[in-house]
Amino acid sequence: MTDTPAAPDTPGPPATPDDARPPLRPAAFFDLDKTVIATSAATAFARPFLVGGLLSRRAMVRSAGAQIAFLLGSATEGRTERVRAQLSAMVTGWDVERVSAIVAESLHEAIDAVLYAEALDLVAEHHAAGHDVVVVSASSDELVRPIAGLIGADEVISSRMAVADGRYTGEIAFYAYGEAKAEAMRDLARRRGYDLAASSAYTDSATDAPMLAAVGHPFVVNPDRALRRMAAERGWSTVTFRRQVLVRARRRPVRLRQLTGAAGPRAELAAAVALALVVGALAGAWWFRRRPA
Repeated sequence: MTDTPAAPDTPGPPATPDDARPPLRPAAFFDLDKTVIATSAATAFARPFLVGGLLSRRAMVRSAGAQIAFLLGSATEGRTERVRAQLSAMVTGWDVERVSAIVAESLHEAIDAVLYAEALDLVAEHHAAGHDVVVVSASSDELVRPIAGLIGADEVISSRMAVADGRYTGEIAFYAYGEAKAEAMRDLARRRGYDLAASSAYTDSATDAPMLAAVGHPFVVNPDRALRRMAAERGWSTVTFRRQVLVRARRRPVRLRQLTGAAGPRAELAAAVALALVVGALAGAWWFRRRPA
């Protein structure tokens, strides 16, 4: 009896060796408010919004508490929640086209003089080393992207605010704050091939501890007492930014991908910019609610 030879195995697709995949690369993640710029984006744009007729002087007075609390890091849960509610009510219903025009026309006026020279130097150093630069901010996407474009950033992680019928609804579609920042960084790293263990992060805020913990090289910028203590406990490096310089004198080519998005620059340029006016109060309230007991 003759044995029937076994049928040969059907060949499958050739396996892709691990070494054939593009190697992971480092990135540099920068917080925006009080890290890249010396103030909050909301404060920087307050005067253009006032001159443009969106913000009344009375509304500016009401919102001042939130901005002072944000800049000084002294907000309490009750105070920030009250101011958050005031600010949210104030910006709800703002016309997107009007906000878009004001942001576009006043970008240099509002931002150029408050950019930290040290932050711009670090952006240049990371680019020279072949690293992508990512701005990570709880401020609104359509406000953050133009600022990121000024410094030559490659990517943006930021909050998004809902718009209906061309006006802000007051609802937040995505809030890039706290742990959400770190989750968005990990997602972007998977998509863009970043090695987070070899990456750097820069921020001034203790609420960004998840962002700092997500990378191998965390840096705290101009920290307050709480963040300085946290940095000492966790071995995070501390850097100081002092010098502010006009960006027009040292502007590099804009590298930011998809600055305006698919929906078009006029309709969506500042679709969530109002969130920047409430981020300080929102951040404080959210942190107090979610902090460990």
